[in-house]
Amino acid sequence: MAKRVLVLGGGFGGIAAAVHLRSLAPEAEVVLADRGTHFKMGFRKSMEIAGHGTIAEGSRPLAALERHGIRVVRGEIAMIDPTMRGAVVGGEMIDADAMLVALGAHGDPGAVPGFAEHGLDVYGSGVARAAETMATIAGGRIVIGILGSPYPCSPAPFELALLLEEATRTRGAKVSLTVFTPLPSSLPVVGPSGCEAIEGRMAGRFIDFFANTKAERIEAGSVIVAGGAAIPFDVLLGVPGHVPPLVLAEAGLTGPGGWVTVNPGTLQTAADGVWAVGDCVGMQLADGKPMPKAGVIAENAGLVAAERIAAFLRGEESDARWNGEGGCYLETGDGEAMMVRGRFLADPPDVTLTPPSRENLDAKHRYERERLAAWFGE
Repeated sequence: MAKRVLVLGGGFGGIAAAVHLRSLAPEAEVVLADRGTHFKMGFRKSMEIAGHGTIAEGSRPLAALERHGIRVVRGEIAMIDPTMRGAVVGGEMIDADAMLVALGAHGDPGAVPGFAEHGLDVYGSGVARAAETMATIAGGRIVIGILGSPYPCSPAPFELALLLEEATRTRGAKVSLTVFTPLPSSLPVVGPSGCEAIEGRMAGRFIDFFANTKAERIEAGSVIVAGGAAIPFDVLLGVPGHVPPLVLAEAGLTGPGGWVTVNPGTLQTAADGVWAVGDCVGMQLADGKPMPKAGVIAENAGLVAAERIAAFLRGEESDARWNGEGGCYLETGDGEAMMVRGRFLADPPDVTLTPPSRENLDAKHRYERERLAAWFGE
């Protein structure tokens, strides 16, 4: 009887692992389960809000993965049993010989009182409305607020600010832009010089930036921050802090903060035959900073997990190890982009921020085209 691998989650990590497994272990059955129907290229959120395209253009149906021989099951993942390497998906128990957990993380907009009433969640349900607002706004105060940490694709709020500055200026809209974060700098993982480059780029576009600024509540037209000060706004585009799915804690897979704990190099959990990758995993770098949550990082981890799983199915040990390699693009406007890239598990972490260039923006678009074609056949 063919052995079965159950992949929970249809994001970057889960899809990359499932597709790779089909080539590594063609005799095995690969089942991918997800609550949704489509894969979505995450960096398109900023693009849609700034009028540079739509999320739909970077989305593909998960059912298209069946071209690789992957069985796709849609349903809410209500329970995970690591001991049995199985899960209840849409009311059906699916057991397996090996399992990969790649369920990601989701925004928690309710963590800041008043945000749901007075702001737009640009990592969730507020994208379409934000795009409509930005396309017609004639003037006013636009505030981009990072309301909690961690959150995926950490350069994205700064990219959004730069793209919106360019878009509103081109249309002749009279707006002011402000970005704030509870973190001590814009992007701590890139170090002081990298943060200086990002913050300097925003300052050069007259975008105000405030670090160490934690939102305590949102009122009509004002973000009330710790200490009692207020940041006024006409439009608040908020990035909520993200949390892991509760089902992972219920399964006993999590450690501090509710994030899944894995061996950093092998990506294996404490449960035999169970691996985990992507945003649902919590990992600390050698310098004490958290591992960034980004699609490329999840994808690269998924490839290593697939190698490990294929060897496990054969009763062998794999020497494949993950070095935390990955990165994220940051569009800066004017047809250019920076890129954060690094080997995050090196000691110390080896992280660089490249200068803005057209080549980086071309690479971002090429990355999207190549992944969609390889995974979904378009």
